[in-house]
Amino acid sequence: MGDMSRTAKIVLAIVGVVVLGVLGVYGFLLFVKDDGPAALDQGDLDQALVTTTVAGGTDASPTTIAGPTTTDAAAPAGLAGSWTINADSVVGYRVQEVLGGVDTEGVGRTSKVTGTLALDGDDTALTLTTATFDVDMASVTSDSDRRDGQYRSRIMSTDEFPTSTFTLTAPIELGAAPAEGATVEATATGDLTLRGVTRSVTFPLTAKLEGGRIGVLGSIPILFSEYEIPPPSNSFAIVKDDGLLEFVLVFER
Repeated sequence: MGDMSRTAKIVLAIVGVVVLGVLGVYGFLLFVKDDGPAALDQGDLDQALVTTTVAGGTDASPTTIAGPTTTDAAAPAGLAGSWTINADSVVGYRVQEVLGGVDTEGVGRTSKVTGTLALDGDDTALTLTTATFDVDMASVTSDSDRRDGQYRSRIMSTDEFPTSTFTLTAPIELGAAPAEGATVEATATGDLTLRGVTRSVTFPLTAKLEGGRIGVLGSIPILFSEYEIPPPSNSFAIVKDDGLLEFVLVFER
């Protein structure tokens, strides 16, 4: 009888620990863990174009725009030429997760992005002829050190594959140059390289000319198996087998 009582107490203790652990996870997810940043959208594009990089951070005050700013204003002459990504850009991933039975999102981002685009033609017939951007994958961070450790090691192997790249493979006919403050929608096709694997992708994007800078907003659906990315799920987190690569890129002369 004593042994059975002792066994029952041990079982109850184990159950109690498990219950407390589950409650702790739920408590963390429901009351402590902040939601990840919302998906990048037009508001982020607008904000990036009026944010000027300064020493030690950014200045979110609007830049001074010479001339009219309405959408029917004449676009500044000379958009043709080479443009370079600046530090107000952001690239990141977004995945759907289940942590301890609770649906949530994993979001990681970085501003360590480099690249260029080239425009050809005049204000009546403008063509985006080339574009490329490179992302420093080890610099991508989320709200979880544990997630970031898995991301850099087992999932994306950033020591072996430190950079991901997109390169435009088909010119984009833009037509007439956009007016200051106007947005342009287009479809881009190019080669995306993740974890050393390159696939052709086609996706919509939105571009805007503001204050002498060009902003580009877009997202690319990613199926992990197509890029030989190991399944991100582990004993704690169940991650869907696809996600989004999302970006706001700001280009200047």
